[in-house]
This record gives sequence, structure tokens and C-alpha cells, in this order.
Amino acid sequence: MKVDCLIIGAGPIGLACAIAAKKAGLSNLIVDRGTLVNSIYHYPANMTFFSTSDRLEIGEVPFISNSPKPTRSEALEYYRRVTLVWDLKVNLYEEIVSVVKGDQLFAIKTIKTTHQAASIIVATGFYDLPFLLNITGESLSKVRHYYQEAHPYFGMNVAVIGSANSAVDAALDTYRKGAKKVTMIVREAEIGSNVKYWTRPDIINRIEEGAIKAYFESTISEIRQDKIDVKTPEGKLTLVNDFVIAMTGYQPDFNFLTSMGVRIGIDVNRTPFHNSETMETNVPGIFLAGVICGGLKTNKWFIENSREHAELIIKKLIS
Repeated sequence: MKVDCLIIGAGPIGLACAIAAKKAGLSNLIVDRGTLVNSIYHYPANMTFFSTSDRLEIGEVPFISNSPKPTRSEALEYYRRVTLVWDLKVNLYEEIVSVVKGDQLFAIKTIKTTHQAASIIVATGFYDLPFLLNITGESLSKVRHYYQEAHPYFGMNVAVIGSANSAVDAALDTYRKGAKKVTMIVREAEIGSNVKYWTRPDIINRIEEGAIKAYFESTISEIRQDKIDVKTPEGKLTLVNDFVIAMTGYQPDFNFLTSMGVRIGIDVNRTPFHNSETMETNVPGIFLAGVICGGLKTNKWFIENSREHAELIIKKLIS
């Protein structure tokens, strides 16, 4: 297929870019290696957003939710509806193999076919690549870098690594849904200050009363089939363990960006180079949109504050 604009990533910002392109009369196609809004799909089943529903709206399609802050299931329903209302062209489960810039068009080879595009928008987010622990035993099937629901952990000894929202949600959920014992392994000295205001007191109270055990300033040094070794300020501990839920965070696919020639900054956040007024990278015709613009600073851009990237990009394309 030959289009004016090929958008990589079928998340909310990718959809917003497609809508802006369509409104401007630009032919476009969204390609994603996963499902529609793949990152949201992999959120915990009972997750509630920070943002209110109106801040998650795109394409002038109203987002009506039962509560001011919508749930994962409501968001999935909403973005499906947006895709249908705007009749967006979306190729799902089509991983990109290579992107080659020609004299006038980009050739985008996927596992299924080859597309041609005058421009490319990269809106891939950061949720596909977890930060690894790089320790012995991490490859065991008992180790999970994504958390969706508590049921598989019923009656099990669970270790949750991390202290941010995802770790806190996993710890509280597994504790309340019948895990035999829930232990948090936290590298920092306390629960993260950015944890949702309605869950931070909850997890602190559960730790203080002993319902959930937490080891602060600690790390896991080895994972075995039925145990884990933990380095704590008081020394090494060996704990009985059935599952490790490693909520260690995620990172953008920098290798994919550099394979297209996009320059990555040498700053601590490895910020991909882009013009903040047009979102165009150092490669003419390749643009960035959404959270990927922040590099490792994955808490800089959200749906609600990066929706405007779509308008900036399309304004540049039609100028």
C-alpha cells in the first residue's frame, strides 16, 4: 500500500495522528505489531486511569465512563469505537521488519508485505520492552514482567519487585485475592511518592500492619524454582517463592529508532532527537508522537498532554 503517512503504533496517539491526517485529506495507514491500543490491553484488568475520561478523548468522540476516572475496559471500548467512527485503516499483528528511505518514499517492510509512504509517524510508546533484572533465574516461567489479574496467584507465595503504581497495584490485588504471602522488594527507601493518592496510604497501611511484607533498599540477587535470594541492608535472605512479579518499568525500542537513522541523545533520558514545534526527527519525513518523545523519561508524556503532537505533525506535513 502507498500512503501519504504511515503511522507506527495503534495506541491512542497513533489513532489521533491518523484522525488528524484524515481530516487534512492525507491518506494514511496505522501498523502495529500487537492489538489495538496494545499497551492499554496489557494493563491490569481492574486498573483505573489517573486522568478523567475527557482528558483521554480523541477525534471529538465523547468518552463517557461510569466514574470520572475510567477503567481499562472502558478505555478499550472507547478506542475501539473511535477507530470505527473514523473508519481508520489499521493493520494489526503486523510487525515491521525494516524501514528504508528512498529518493521520494519510505519503504516499510513488514512480516506480511511492503508499504510505501511519503512520511512516517512513530507512536510506539514504551510498554513493549521491560527493564530486565539481569540476574540468574529471570528466564524462569515463574517470572512475570506484566501483571493483569490476581487469580493465577491464589494460594501462592508472591514477590513483587518495585514501588511505583504497577507494583503497588499488583501487591494489593494479589493480597486481597488470596495470595498466600505477598512480599515487596523495593530498591528505594520508601513507596514511590508518585503512587496514586488513593492507593499509597493503602499500601503503606498494609505494610505497617504486616499484611504485606516489604524489604526496602533491597534487591533480588537470584531466582530459583521455589526460592529467591534477596540482598537487604541487614544481609542476604532466602525466601520461599512461587512467583516473581517484576514491575521494574519499561523502555522505548531505541534500536528500532536508530535502525531508521533517528538520533538518540546522550542525555540521561536518551531523548530521541526531534523538533518540539513540528515533532520531526533528524531524518526528514520521520516524526515522533506520544510518550516515545521523552526517551527514558516515560512519565513526561501521557495521552492527555501529547494529543497535540498529532496536530503539530500534520500541520508540518501540509505546509
